[in-house]
Amino acid sequence: MQLSSILNRFAEPETLKMAKLGRELRAKGLDVIDLSLGEPDFDTPAHIKEAAKKAIDDNWSHYTPVPGYLDLREAICTKFKRDNNLDYKPENIVASTGAKQSLANAILALVDEGEEVIIPTPYWVTYSELVKIAKGKVVEVHTSLESGFKITPAQLESAITKKTKLFLFSSPCNPSGAVYSKKELEALAEVFRKHPEVFIISDEIYEYINFVGSHESIAQFADLKDRTIVINGLSKGFAMTGWRLGYIAANVEVAKACEKLQGQFTSGTNSITQKAAVVALTTDLRPSMEMVEEFGRRRRRTMELVQEIPCIKCFKPEGAFYIFPDISAYFGKSDGTTTINNSADFSMYILNTAHVSSVMGDAFGEPKCVRFSFANSMQNIEKAWARVKDALAKLK
Repeated sequence: MQLSSILNRFAEPETLKMAKLGRELRAKGLDVIDLSLGEPDFDTPAHIKEAAKKAIDDNWSHYTPVPGYLDLREAICTKFKRDNNLDYKPENIVASTGAKQSLANAILALVDEGEEVIIPTPYWVTYSELVKIAKGKVVEVHTSLESGFKITPAQLESAITKKTKLFLFSSPCNPSGAVYSKKELEALAEVFRKHPEVFIISDEIYEYINFVGSHESIAQFADLKDRTIVINGLSKGFAMTGWRLGYIAANVEVAKACEKLQGQFTSGTNSITQKAAVVALTTDLRPSMEMVEEFGRRRRRTMELVQEIPCIKCFKPEGAFYIFPDISAYFGKSDGTTTINNSADFSMYILNTAHVSSVMGDAFGEPKCVRFSFANSMQNIEKAWARVKDALAKLK
């Protein structure tokens, strides 16, 4: 069967692949603890669910405007002003079926064949693949655990060429948990000021899950705002992964381009979700903050458990709900049956021996590392890391 060549440009997300393998082992009766997927293990807050039920009763059941209902886009503008002191109008906003679609819209609207997109490593697995779908060229800039997994102004400057179209990053970062401070963003902004042709996509989906201070957006710099596309959504901060709502804030020209693309792919996103999102964005944030407090407790416990394991180097995440340890000291070691040659081997060994799922670092552009989530119960976190410790002790 001859399928489209577009399928050869990109790979299946490793995050989904590892979750699938975990489910297969679970179906065989094994007790697999999932530390691979990036999904809060909390239920959507009650007041948001009630808003959705009311929307159904009020018959919000018809096609929606492509960029989203006006009241939703107004609510998103209110959120930006309240949380980020950023002024946007509804025409700057496009709501989509998840932040992944928001990213796809923005990348396809900006990147032409052969144009370069700078992405600091480690990065979320889908960034590079969306660029490949657009026939752009991914330019990886490698950061390190020692630098807190953050790109430096010098690295950024050296990566920019005449073909650079876009810089794409996240803060808080999936998978590293790095959070850029205002001072660090200002230093990057100084570089961007020298290159006014370069667009910036700032993925801020983990905005609320921040353990080190207030969230800072690179869009706060007035002279960069017009060429910055902010990506956000409801999945992480409101435990609404299955509701599928993301959004962008961008200059009107980019927003209209994203709307045009979306009009051919999916049209407007789910009507009930949109009405629930208005309530989520404009009312009580205490359930979200309580969730973040619990993530903070899990982060502390996870770091304690990881520090008990020899040969693992681990950056303490400043945001999101992952750790991204360097496990390269285990390369070349064996339990007599399995030899660990790379991070994929490490993840598969942990899955098959400890029955704990993770995601290999190659998927994120850093082959010495592995991502583990702490978006699971404290009981499961403690049980999982006890198993990992025992499994790694068998490697010699």
